[in-house]
Amino acid sequence: MAKNLLEQLREMTVVVADTGDIQAIETFKPRDATTNPSLITAAAQMPQYQGIVDDTLKSARATLGASASPAEVASLAFDRLAVSFGLKILEIIEGRVSTEVDARLSYDTEGTLAKARDIIAQYKAAGIDTEKRILIKIAATWEGIQAAAVLEKENIHTNLTLLFGMHQAIACAENGIQLISPFVGRILDWYKKDSGRDSYAPHEDPGVLSVTEVYNYYKKFGYKTEVMGASFRNIGEITELAGCDLLTIAPSLLAELQSVEGELPRKLDPAKAASANIEKISVDKATFDRMHEENRMANEKLKEGIDGFAKALETLEKLLADRLAALEA
Repeated sequence: MAKNLLEQLREMTVVVADTGDIQAIETFKPRDATTNPSLITAAAQMPQYQGIVDDTLKSARATLGASASPAEVASLAFDRLAVSFGLKILEIIEGRVSTEVDARLSYDTEGTLAKARDIIAQYKAAGIDTEKRILIKIAATWEGIQAAAVLEKENIHTNLTLLFGMHQAIACAENGIQLISPFVGRILDWYKKDSGRDSYAPHEDPGVLSVTEVYNYYKKFGYKTEVMGASFRNIGEITELAGCDLLTIAPSLLAELQSVEGELPRKLDPAKAASANIEKISVDKATFDRMHEENRMANEKLKEGIDGFAKALETLEKLLADRLAALEA
């Protein structure tokens, strides 16, 4: 019997679910799962997850006591909600869940460290083996990468997200980061808008080319940092990256891959990368800043991504405050 594309992809790439929707994770049984502020905010508004939100709010109220203001309770619940979803996801998957640090700390190394350690403490208190099962997700700013380098030395593993350029990827590899999430679809979005083109064939998709370049660089020079393509717009982008270490895929695209049969050739291969003609470069802060300034796409998309996640967090804070008011009315 012919295998569908998802089955074949799983033979060469670790498939990760890019969602906060627990039912979708139960359906597709990925090894790992990733969440972000936008996904958690969306999940928190689904009726089927009202119980998780309410339990988190009640627990925050119990921790702070009756004298705490609604704003203080909502703030603590907000800090705990991503972990609450993470714990539910960990009951289903056998691998790791990525939980994101507040995007508003993206340029604050010390703030990121404090928040990351707090997230890890919450998971440990719930009995989770954090070294094996949790990745702390941090935006790939220079400050975020420095925080992640410190965390890795503490055996707190990290997933550097909002990654759009080689300067970010190389800095992550040189700092011993566990995993990076280059954003395929958002790179495509930028090029479509900038060029006025309405489409790119998968093999010339700028996001695909960017991840391929990063993957080949890492394998050529023996970096251990895992590459996980993220933010896909169509299954063509996914099939062009077959063989990547990991791919994190939204439930709608997982369903599409599952519904299509046909041959899926491996596109990314460590053996091919080993013989590629690639120049090695080293990235210090000055080089990072210069390359970031010269890369208009990475510059714009990193800022836009951080702003978007920060906005989602503000929406979530308001949602929790409103829900607390309803619960305590």
